[in-house]
Amino acid sequence: DRDPFAEFVTERLRAHPLISVEYGEVRDLPRDGHWIIATGPLTSGALADSIRAETGAESLAFFDAIAPIVYAESIDMSVAWLQSRYDKAGPGGTGADYINCPLTREEYDAFIAGLLAGEKTSFKEWEANTPYFDGCMPIEVMAERGVDTLRFGPMKPVGLDDPRTATPEFPNGRWPHAVVQLRQDTLAGDHYSLVGFQTQIKWGDQSRLLKMIPGLENAE
Repeated sequence: DRDPFAEFVTERLRAHPLISVEYGEVRDLPRDGHWIIATGPLTSGALADSIRAETGAESLAFFDAIAPIVYAESIDMSVAWLQSRYDKAGPGGTGADYINCPLTREEYDAFIAGLLAGEKTSFKEWEANTPYFDGCMPIEVMAERGVDTLRFGPMKPVGLDDPRTATPEFPNGRWPHAVVQLRQDTLAGDHYSLVGFQTQIKWGDQSRLLKMIPGLENAE
């Protein structure tokens, strides 16, 4: 969960012998040493002026990414299954740390078509020329780059064996055409977020599109 995680990081920083933590408004950039300014959207006017003077930039872009979160109990686990890619366990993981929803070629193509046709949130005038950050690019923007872009990106199926396709030759199952992965979002395990599914599609179309994904037909 976010709060215990934030508390853990804060306490580790406070306890580190080579780090000092000070609270208060920073109005000017330091004049010596090396530093990282990470002020987010709450930068004060004075600090913004200082950053502007140092960088020569009249404006800076603030990137955020919002991906859908669903109730775990609303995921159809007769279709989806638990597995990490190639069964690899990450830090603190088990090798079965993601819920995987498989798509056939036909289901994937229909999803991409719906994604491209979905109603998007329009940019404000001052946002129009803001570049996207590759690390959190909306899925509909990736889809516009080619029908297989998502299948080689956040929906890549490699290393994920659909147990429903198990045969004597492939006892663990075959890789689907594409996969949507969900990652546990709360310590209790009651919420899961869709991995790499940042989007600007409006809520009505977003909900309809997500229900096209096998295993998420009744997702809330």
